[in-house]
Amino acid sequence: MDAAAVRQVRAFNRTVAQRIGALTDSFLGRARPMGESRTLWEIGPDGVEVRRLRARLGLDSGYASRVLRSLQRHGLITVKASPSDGRVRFVQLTRAGRAERAELDRRADEVAWGFLEPLDLRQRASLVDAVTRAESLLRASMVTIAVEDPTTRDAQWCIGQYFAELDRRFESGFDPSRSIPADAQELVSPAGALLIARMLGDPVGCGALKFHGRSPAELKRMWIAPGMRGSGLGRRLLRKLERHARAAGARSVRLETNRALKEAISLYRSSGYREVAAFNDEPYADHWFEKRLSRS
Repeated sequence: MDAAAVRQVRAFNRTVAQRIGALTDSFLGRARPMGESRTLWEIGPDGVEVRRLRARLGLDSGYASRVLRSLQRHGLITVKASPSDGRVRFVQLTRAGRAERAELDRRADEVAWGFLEPLDLRQRASLVDAVTRAESLLRASMVTIAVEDPTTRDAQWCIGQYFAELDRRFESGFDPSRSIPADAQELVSPAGALLIARMLGDPVGCGALKFHGRSPAELKRMWIAPGMRGSGLGRRLLRKLERHARAAGARSVRLETNRALKEAISLYRSSGYREVAAFNDEPYADHWFEKRLSRS
């Protein structure tokens, strides 16, 4: 642990918490604490499933229930069965809740302007640049990566997004039936693994492996949501996949890719992958790469 870096981040957290008024029970001058106001804002105009709301805000079920009961008691929300799945609770703003959310937005704008107004133009630009970069890095640090069943709805959504992007970017389009397969049964232990990256509970990336004992593992289905590109998530996901391959006994990782995926090619080369002769007959491949895995 970098003690100096930890101290600096903690100091930043304290300053922000004090500056935005998170330390009182009347956040933004309203008669409720920050947690309730933040929840009200996150529900949004269209409503949200309670389980998704909890994931976005990182709330345990007990605290989330207390917050929702309080907002219900004040007539700001309704909680009922989801229109798409009766087993799932769905929360929506009432008319009073929508009005309160609008008022919170107005007051939050005033607080943000209070950060900027005392500064000169150069200082304002510097602060905006700094918070933009800080937000990007904080969002990146909030991403979790874990093995997931490839048949889940989110896993299938990620793979669908991956196929759709290949179809847009390849000169001849992309037909999964012509490509070397990586079916669901090939992406579960011990045959393989599918990793899903999530940001506040929502899927934002995926990558898969097919294992062949001590022979090279195959890297498949590597995709990052456009909004997360440039955050370092691709490199982080790649390292995680390599660790899984090593743990499964593989000594190296192989992959093939298309020349249209220039960002991916750059990532692989800068991550230690070397171009090798074609090792399969993937019709969409222009480049084949391999990396020897270290023992550490």
